[in-house]
Amino acid sequence: MTTRYRTEAINDDGGTMVSRVIGGMTVPVTNPLSPDADLSRSNPEQLLALAWATCLDATLQAIVKNAHRTRVRVEVELQDSPARGGYEFHVTAFVSAEGRTLAETEDLVTAAHDRCPISRLLQGASTVALRAEAWAG
Repeated sequence: MTTRYRTEAINDDGGTMVSRVIGGMTVPVTNPLSPDADLSRSNPEQLLALAWATCLDATLQAIVKNAHRTRVRVEVELQDSPARGGYEFHVTAFVSAEGRTLAETEDLVTAAHDRCPISRLLQGASTVALRAEAWAG
């Protein structure tokens, strides 16, 4: 197996100050459940939504060969986990494709979810869903 790219991120303050990429960006972070949360800072929910939306849309564009626009909107909810205790993410990606029917968009969703590296991490999770929707450009 060939490594195409490698990165490393570090957080050593419990998610209340900064997370950083070695040799790259520093992201101010906060715990959104904290009573004194600084909502101008990012949190894991936002970063997961951003990462999956970016990866899934890039995969869609590779599939359609940039022939038309696509759009991915990802919602992440932090919910209580009664069965396991603590919390869990519930994540839904909404995909639309310009000039495509809903059925054609559903086919694109299936193909992209099978190919996108972040989707591959999430596949099979009971708290993950994908939805095709009408073009939302």
